[in-house]
Amino acid sequence: MSPGASTEDTFRRKDLLGLRFLSAGEITHILDVAEQFRGLNTRAVKKVPTLRGKSVVHLFLEPSTRTRTSFDIAAKRMSADTFSISGSASSTTKGETLLDTAKNLAAMHPDIIVVRHRRAGGAMILADALPETCIINAGDGACEHPTQGLLDLLTIRRALGGFAGRTVTILGDITHSRVARSNIWGLTKVGAKVRVCGPPTLIPMGLEEWGVEVHHNLEEAVRGADVLMALRIQQERIPRGGHFFPTLREYSRLYGLNRDKLRRWARKDVVIMHPGPVNRGVELEPEVIDGDWSVILDQVENGVAVRMACMYLVLGGERAAAREGRG
Repeated sequence: MSPGASTEDTFRRKDLLGLRFLSAGEITHILDVAEQFRGLNTRAVKKVPTLRGKSVVHLFLEPSTRTRTSFDIAAKRMSADTFSISGSASSTTKGETLLDTAKNLAAMHPDIIVVRHRRAGGAMILADALPETCIINAGDGACEHPTQGLLDLLTIRRALGGFAGRTVTILGDITHSRVARSNIWGLTKVGAKVRVCGPPTLIPMGLEEWGVEVHHNLEEAVRGADVLMALRIQQERIPRGGHFFPTLREYSRLYGLNRDKLRRWARKDVVIMHPGPVNRGVELEPEVIDGDWSVILDQVENGVAVRMACMYLVLGGERAAAREGRG
């Protein structure tokens, strides 16, 4: 478990490491706080002094566009000072370990380190080693991507009004996807029904034990689902020489979504999601990405609010507001 105590309906942890560690009440509370921050993003002046005087280090040792930019915007909109370090610009390229890099950063007394690392469990290593610094996991290997899971849940809740009685189908490369794992943990905890669908080679064994339906036939997985969440194939995590399906063209034919498949099999009000980046013509055809079904850009927008909420909560913002009579 992540260091720090928690209660059912609040968030009192110093770290956000994964949705696996959170209760349904904690997840719902984060979504509620994020909902309050959403309004800031549409104001003429998009800035509040919530984290003034706080410092946030973005330690991204894997490539990222949406997550890194979203965290940076979120921190700056709350008036935090931000510092970004990429893999190519870090001392890890010179042989320094992740832990030594983090300890050196911690010696400069940042308040939050947002870390993305290719190693599963990388964020937890930092959380255990740096008790005075808040750690937020921005993706650790194929383990979890908790803020992506949270922004997906917020998007679903806003689109459907809630989770009870809803079915979410996750399509594609489940084996290598940290997004899939965070969504499975989060969705099942808040009461949604989860299906996964893809080639047998891209679905890990034992998912049924998580309360997940496993399908290999796309039509069966699509029918009746309220949400279809497509994932890209994680080519960078597939071992060199590994063959999980014949060709991308074959994969797209069997598991890609297009207008014809949606009209034949899906609910008329189905919601289409994708965590990005999207490979157009592989997992989703352009008419689906840009069509009325899609909430992909809503996911990106909600990501800023969710990350604002996560930074605010790990730093104990609510508790400080309560002490000062502001909440």
